[in-house]
Amino acid sequence: MAARSLRHLIGDATLGAGAALAADPYPSRPIKLIVPFAPGGPTDVMGRVVGRLLSERLKQPVVIENRAGAGGNLGTAAVANAPADGYTIALSAVSSLAIAPALYPALPYNVKTDFTPITLVGIAKGAIVAHPSAPFDDLRGLVAYAKANPGKLAYASSGMGTANHLAAESFQVAAGIQLVHVPYRGTGPATQDLLAGTVLLSFESSLTSAAPNVNAGRLKAIAITAATRSALLPDVPTVAEQGYPGFDVPTWFGIVAPASLPPAVAATLHRAITEVLGTSEVAERFAQIGAEPTPMAAERFAGYIRAENERWAKVIRDPRITLE
Repeated sequence: MAARSLRHLIGDATLGAGAALAADPYPSRPIKLIVPFAPGGPTDVMGRVVGRLLSERLKQPVVIENRAGAGGNLGTAAVANAPADGYTIALSAVSSLAIAPALYPALPYNVKTDFTPITLVGIAKGAIVAHPSAPFDDLRGLVAYAKANPGKLAYASSGMGTANHLAAESFQVAAGIQLVHVPYRGTGPATQDLLAGTVLLSFESSLTSAAPNVNAGRLKAIAITAATRSALLPDVPTVAEQGYPGFDVPTWFGIVAPASLPPAVAATLHRAITEVLGTSEVAERFAQIGAEPTPMAAERFAGYIRAENERWAKVIRDPRITLE
């Protein structure tokens, strides 16, 4: 009897230890934050500052993994297929979460069912910039040159189906011009070729590299693609100011996790990320790339994604827009 009681106690202790291990508070190991674009772009800049401060708050390393390709869709798909335990999340963008669902019929994820929205992170203003050798200095000159040389003026984007790609296509329709699209695997590689003069024009999704290069004379700014001017380039007028009222194509970024994420884990992530976005360091770093921190309740962020899906679906269905 004594032996059986001892075994029973040992068994209870073992079960108790196992339950304690299973109930380890989240997070108990490193978190992977996937940035679905190449290093150097706005998503990467945001991901690194948010990841570092998030690590401090959660007391666990937050490892940044750049997984570029397909306009951000490859890295976003990796999160959709990851375990729903909170240890793999993504800082994705409008391109993957709002544009791609309407653009690609065989997308390897379903935005409506494969993610747990955590929060909107930031909204950035973009710009049309050109190499100094470009034979125009403003939007009127750009349009005149493009009309005189249809199908010859090439523009760079950070990838097929990205916000700056759609911004360029939308502007071509508005201005009645024909440009040549040259997609890259992120903003960084596109900027390198723009600086080298390989392409003369770019529709930038943020001012991460554009503003410093414009201020240094390595590029010239043609227009801001958002509704209002940017504090980084206050003398550069918007597209709307230069004759195309209503033109407004900001770029937004948000954090998502796999579907069916435990509510407690989602709440922990949301709370910590919201605290990070409220810091002066994030505000200052985001401002350097022409962006603003925009934390949002998870439910509201889910609704925001749905509304943006509808907005971009209307743009993509426009028969005048070419997406090949």
